[in-house]
Amino acid sequence: MKWVFAGAIGALASGAMAADGSAQRAWVDGWSAPPDTVGPVLDAQTVRQVVRTSIGGSGLRVRFSNLLGSVPVTLGPVHVALSAGAADTVPGSDHVLLFDGKPTVTIAKGESVLSDPLKMTVKPLQQLAVSIYAPADTHYHPATAHSAGMATAYITEHGDATGAVHFPREEISGSRFYLTDVEVAGAAPRHTLVALGDSITDGVGSKQDANQRWPDYLAARLQADPQLSSIAVADAGIGGNRVLHDGYGPSALARFDRDALDQPGVRWVILLEGINDIGGSGYAWDAKDKIDAQQLIDGMKQLIARAHARHVKIYGATLTPYGGNGWPYHSAAGEKTREQVNAWIRHSGAFDGVVDFDKAIRDPAAPRKMLPAYDSGDHLHPSSAGYRVMAAAVDLKLFAGKR
Repeated sequence: MKWVFAGAIGALASGAMAADGSAQRAWVDGWSAPPDTVGPVLDAQTVRQVVRTSIGGSGLRVRFSNLLGSVPVTLGPVHVALSAGAADTVPGSDHVLLFDGKPTVTIAKGESVLSDPLKMTVKPLQQLAVSIYAPADTHYHPATAHSAGMATAYITEHGDATGAVHFPREEISGSRFYLTDVEVAGAAPRHTLVALGDSITDGVGSKQDANQRWPDYLAARLQADPQLSSIAVADAGIGGNRVLHDGYGPSALARFDRDALDQPGVRWVILLEGINDIGGSGYAWDAKDKIDAQQLIDGMKQLIARAHARHVKIYGATLTPYGGNGWPYHSAAGEKTREQVNAWIRHSGAFDGVVDFDKAIRDPAAPRKMLPAYDSGDHLHPSSAGYRVMAAAVDLKLFAGKR
């Protein structure tokens, strides 16, 4: 099999043949959880994490990160299998991931590593169990993690259980550990849509273990359309993330290349960021964190320019209502800034297109608030029903035509 990396444009002709006569393959990012925090120390323990790929294919490779580690970390063995629900796997579906042909890998501080390609049939919206053994840790350093996994991670108290069909459920966590991307290969052409955002894109407020974030619902819509089923969706949401300044994870400006533009096959980005820049201004102590609408717009303009320089289209999503969340996060001044930014997103023409999430879930009788039916209860994060409506508001024509 000839594996071909699909870059920023990914313009491989359908049915193209490699030099050895085999059909060319294109890689896309079928699942993502960018690192944003440090987790607990894993010391001679196994962690099993369930992910749902947004697209199918004939092979996969998996990325692991030590971005926030303090020393090099060794992982392995690592197994991938079909999930049977909760912590269990489908018997006979287990595969061992290799790294340069070896079952273990040492990841340098601040770096990440991609596994060797694994020949494995993956169906669209397939749930996979990725099991990582972290050997005894002589340094007792924290794991690089993604805090709001919206899925249960299962951890052993001790020992290698990577190949277990029935996994010991001795400890659980709501975070992701080391695992950041699952890339899927299939017949070209195929492309990646990156959803870049904060906790709203990360799915906070949705049902745990249910894959009910708005990017999940959007992936299902794309897979239901034969003309668009070659599009993968990578969820690059980080809770608390801001456009302009670091906080919970690096800012959108700082992570844009790593989490969006450098992803295999990326062709489109939907940007839903800014509400934390605005809300954070309400209680900020430092002058730099007190932002206005123009600063936020200028930050978005930088992201647009960087996307266009890489031949990637970027769609602006309007900032969703958060009235009722409480002062000082929500304030009259903050609301004015949100409305100014949304007006610019809608009418400036700076983005390649607009996704009006604000209009989709706001209460027509009180437009500064979400409709109660779409509110998770904190008046900031939508519920699963709200996320479904948001995904339905994305015009699929934005991804139609020549790809």
